[in-house]
Amino acid sequence: MQGAGSLIDNMAKTREESPTLKILLGAVVALGPGKVALLEAVERTGSITGAARQMGMSYRRAWKLIEAMNCDFKSPLVAKNAGGAGGGGARVTDAGIDALKRYRSMEDKAGQAVRQEISDFAALLKPPPKN
Repeated sequence: MQGAGSLIDNMAKTREESPTLKILLGAVVALGPGKVALLEAVERTGSITGAARQMGMSYRRAWKLIEAMNCDFKSPLVAKNAGGAGGGGARVTDAGIDALKRYRSMEDKAGQAVRQEISDFAALLKPPPKN
């Protein structure tokens, strides 16, 4: 999908004082912050190895999460590219982009619905340490 990288970057913008969602449907955790971050890293890097490296996780862990997502959805969210002279790689499929957009939309709507409560709650927290 052309231009998906910038779309992913825009969806992954910093969300201070905003809730994160874990979408539980039955016993399946369809998507949550970690899986979403992994999908976005795959889109940015074009590989599972690169995404795992960016996230500080093992390739095996990244692959298991991707495999779980691909099994949980009707269509795979990540497709591996065949290896060869140019190497392999991976890409987020159109279904994956759609799932990411829907997840970010739900996250934004949840944030808007509880904006005042989040602000009030955040006021109870200590300020982050200065570096």
